[in-house]
Amino acid sequence: MPNPPAAAERSEGAYAHVNGLTMYYETHGTGRPLVLLHGGALTIDLCFGALLPALATTHQVIAVELQGHGHTADTDREMSVPRLAADIVALLDVLGIDRADLFGFSLGGMTALETALHHPERVGRVIVASSPYRQDGYLDEIRDPAQHAGSRRLPTQADFQEMADAYAAVAPHPEHFHEFMAKCSAAAGYEGWSEDDLRGLAAPALLILGDTDFVRIEHAAQLHRLLPDARLAILPDCRHMDVMRRAELVLPMVESFLAP
Repeated sequence: MPNPPAAAERSEGAYAHVNGLTMYYETHGTGRPLVLLHGGALTIDLCFGALLPALATTHQVIAVELQGHGHTADTDREMSVPRLAADIVALLDVLGIDRADLFGFSLGGMTALETALHHPERVGRVIVASSPYRQDGYLDEIRDPAQHAGSRRLPTQADFQEMADAYAAVAPHPEHFHEFMAKCSAAAGYEGWSEDDLRGLAAPALLILGDTDFVRIEHAAQLHRLLPDARLAILPDCRHMDVMRRAELVLPMVESFLAP
């Protein structure tokens, strides 16, 4: 089957050629552009299904599926945070968008922060949910497989099944799920940024974390102190996989932060 043309409209969304990828994205609503960046092994619907309809009432929402995720076929290239950020900038170029706000979760949050740090002229405001700025920000029970058993912070079997089912439903090569998961894990191991890098962030930032998340609360608090213009929200009774499901908590603070 031939590749779709750049930014070719599809009934289920659209595709754009960026950096050797045929990237799937959806556009909803009108207004100030807001790019949604899902977490590792997730899709647009799994990550932002509870939030997207409301966000699209006040913004032009561009929801993407990153390399190898959802409808976007993987390639032989390494999956890394800098490459994912470069893909977002290239997509903005294809769409003719000079500047956009970014909202990323987990791996998508790292991608949003990388984009804001290294392409500041393209980013207005940035929301980073459940993401560390260095690998030591993760709790030991997340980093050490020997401590995974019994952890209430990790995705449940039902969460993993949702990921597998979503991938099987739309991925161009559903048989590659396990290889894809390994690449996601490697990408999430990005070494992060220096404190000097973070002190130079130009964009206002909203940091969101669950109180039972992958990332240490004191690590998020340190990121909050390092960034020149940042707000920090800790969601109560909230695991990593619950953060984007808590629309009743997340939406009001996101809408307030993004308001003109």
